[in-house]
Amino acid sequence: MNTADAARLVAWGQEMRSVHRRLVDALDISRESIEAGSPRPSLTDDLQLYCRGFCGALTGHHTAEDDQVFPRVLLERPDLAPAIATLIQDHNMLAHLIRDLERALADSADTAELLRHLDGIEAVMVTHFRFEEKQLVGLLDAMTIPADRTTLYGAIA
Repeated sequence: MNTADAARLVAWGQEMRSVHRRLVDALDISRESIEAGSPRPSLTDDLQLYCRGFCGALTGHHTAEDDQVFPRVLLERPDLAPAIATLIQDHNMLAHLIRDLERALADSADTAELLRHLDGIEAVMVTHFRFEEKQLVGLLDAMTIPADRTTLYGAIA
């Protein structure tokens, strides 16, 4: 195996960690935009931009994992089916929480309500990321997957 191949083998698990860090950063930006609440007319537009951008990035990441990463993992390690089922359940829960946040944004909810929605998303998301990384990073680091990062991890990759 040459050096380029070895680097590629390590990249998928590390890429997952990198995407997770970017998603946490995007959530932080969304929180800051809500907390900055000011009377300026563009605040609602800013919230829509940051929160919807975060929601879209998280949803796209989870859809890509469900469609691309998890089936490949299960081919390699069918014994991880219970862990994958838990991860998919988390994805579904996060999708529900995101829909609730989007409804709150559409209804012009106050700062406290929007922050409660982000708190709920963050709690599930961070726990999910830890579990997912614990279960999959080592395996992904050892796999050769003929795909690009956005196919596997969504547009945020």
